[in-house]
Amino acid sequence: MKYFNKVNTLEELRAQYKELLKKYHPDNPNGSTEATQAINAEYTDLFKALKNKHERTAEKADKTSYNDMKYDFEEDEHLRDTLQSIIHLSDIVIEVCGSWIWVSGSTYQHRTKLKDCGFKYASKKKQWYWHSEAFRKRGKKTLSMDDIRSYYGSTEVKTDEVKRLKQA
Repeated sequence: MKYFNKVNTLEELRAQYKELLKKYHPDNPNGSTEATQAINAEYTDLFKALKNKHERTAEKADKTSYNDMKYDFEEDEHLRDTLQSIIHLSDIVIEVCGSWIWVSGSTYQHRTKLKDCGFKYASKKKQWYWHSEAFRKRGKKTLSMDDIRSYYGSTEVKTDEVKRLKQA
């Protein structure tokens, strides 16, 4: 391989690909169309090889492993800390769907606090949401809130339940 080196995972391949395109893109002084085409060809070959390797490994591992099934206490703690930082806000509805926190209601007055806590606004759903950094969206499908609730379950957290959350 001329451009890629020591790539073992698809994530490493994608990261190197982005960096190479930044460096060798025809719009850059050091870039050229030929270099970009060569990078794309190498990327395609490596992607196929790594994807096949990953699929064979998954079949051998029976598509699950102990580490995949372990409960992640660190993520749970992060979710609890985020809930604690907004639970005192008034006139909002807090809903936990899977490992996401959705906030609706009269949120305009609290938008600065929500942004500071890492929430983002979903304009199509007209709600604020938070999820841990470990989450990565896998598909391109857009889900409605009803779909999200049916897939992951939903629990509404009432803002007057501060004492119960602190005890947990």
